[in-house]
Amino acid sequence: MSGQATTGSSRSVEVLLVHDVENLGRRGEIVRVKPGYARNFLLPQGRATVATVQNKRMVERHKERLAAIEQDRVKSYIKIADSVSKYSATIEAHATADNHLYGSVVARDISEALKAAGHPVEAEHVRLEGPIKELGMYTVKLKFHEKVQTEVKVWVVPSATSG
Repeated sequence: MSGQATTGSSRSVEVLLVHDVENLGRRGEIVRVKPGYARNFLLPQGRATVATVQNKRMVERHKERLAAIEQDRVKSYIKIADSVSKYSATIEAHATADNHLYGSVVARDISEALKAAGHPVEAEHVRLEGPIKELGMYTVKLKFHEKVQTEVKVWVVPSATSG
């Protein structure tokens, strides 16, 4: 098995995973496995490749690029969170005389109201504990990323046209 990068003990080799392998690792990770496992399963099935010095450098550069992309995403989410936290959305809904809604306001409705106001908030960013079923003012949590969370005020008001 010449050409394989072995380090330390001859009982294991380092391979670079090309695909996710259950109970071993995710694509792009460098893992240590027994030579027979690499030779008889991972390499012939195309699930891994030999972890050469060049491959390791490529993986590191790729990880750095991914980290930079992630950092840019977080920065853009911070800008969105900052602007949306200063805004309050108003959603019109049909309601009974005692302020109960005929339907309910859900994450998609809040997302659409925020998008209409120029805030790119997707429904999956909206964290409701349950649908809103009454008129009133609500503080709704928004989670864009593990590191970026905020709140927005949502006013649910009676529709101008009576139902």
